[in-house]
Amino acid sequence: MLTSITDAFSLKDEVAIVTGGGTGLGFGIAQCMVDAGARVVIVGRREEPLREAVERLGPAADYRVHDITDLDSAPAFVHELEAEYERISILVNNAGIHLKKPAVETTEQEFHAMMQTHVYGAFALTRAAAPAMLDRGHGSILFIASMSSILGIPLVVAYSAAKSAYLGLVRSLSAEFSPHGVRVNGIAPGWIDTPMLRRAVDNDPARKQRILTRTPQGKFGDIRDVGWAAVYLCSPAAQFVSGAVVPVDGGASIGF
Repeated sequence: MLTSITDAFSLKDEVAIVTGGGTGLGFGIAQCMVDAGARVVIVGRREEPLREAVERLGPAADYRVHDITDLDSAPAFVHELEAEYERISILVNNAGIHLKKPAVETTEQEFHAMMQTHVYGAFALTRAAAPAMLDRGHGSILFIASMSSILGIPLVVAYSAAKSAYLGLVRSLSAEFSPHGVRVNGIAPGWIDTPMLRRAVDNDPARKQRILTRTPQGKFGDIRDVGWAAVYLCSPAAQFVSGAVVPVDGGASIGF
């Protein structure tokens, strides 16, 4: 039984993969996991942001250049990391792309690209990392969903479909893996202050005001708000939490 709050929220001795960890939400998650004691490997397609992120994260972090849409390479990629770090105990499926476009103008190719990155890419890594976790009887897998998994948001039909699929993955994988000591959860971030959000609202004050009005707390979140939620879900403090999707949204999903 846990008797120390420090131990309850510690990720000491854990090794985490965070996809899309070089910027934005992924960097916030990696930062908080490092602060909680984990070794963290951030993953992305572009080396320069990853290198810069690791310099900021410190010696407990490393990076690997990898394209998660290259589905066939996932087993070898995970095996290589397991051989180097002896185990992968946390997988955070965060990497993604975005598309804002009317539904009737969204092409099949664009829809497929969205699903390939978010759904197929995340599942391929999960399928590759899960066997060793299941064998050890210990592990935590996170899917970073979205408000578009919960709310009907116009002009993002492909993104919404992909992120909504995460909810099914969380529930089904949790039911399958939890009896073997591997917990599966999700986080649904609201509007978090990232470069992507700033690009979307800085030249659209009306949209910015709609978002803030829609959010009961009346502000944007910080990347570490999502990061600390990820730490909790992967820590011993959440040892009886599996199959949950936690909104980190300032109340936006329940506000009126």
